Amino acid sequence: MTEQTKPLEVQPAQGYAGDVPAELAWQWVQAGQAVMVDVRTDAEREWVGRVPGAAAVAWKQWPGMAANADFDSQLRAAVPDGQKVVLLCRSGVRSVAAAQRAATLGLEAYNILEGFEGDVDASGQRGHLGGWRKRGLPWRQ
Repeated sequence: MTEQTKPLEVQPAQGYAGDVPAELAWQWVQAGQAVMVDVRTDAEREWVGRVPGAAAVAWKQWPGMAANADFDSQLRAAVPDGQKVVLLCRSGVRSVAAAQRAATLGLEAYNILEGFEGDVDASGQRGHLGGWRKRGLPWRQ
């Protein structure tokens, strides 16, 4: 099975509801089945790009990458009761931590695999191997 023909399904995860391909996350958001929360820093969203309609709730903040002390309250405000949440970061690492935290808050939380920019390629650059943008999903700068 090639990467493009892999089934869009939830993959098991520890401490939260699961990992999902970006395409499945977008299907859920479009169908009103989930809220997307972008946990990247404000600077990342401004300089690299953002997903239209995604709630901005930073897991850590630039500069210094200090934890967002208001993460819990901001996340609760962004996700209506009974709604699942899909979490997006740069590469799918911070969003795992955010999904684990969201689950402890009682939310049905999913990590979006590969994040916004995907994995680092052989040249040490992101944006060429997977990720939200590479998959042609909606974004703007």
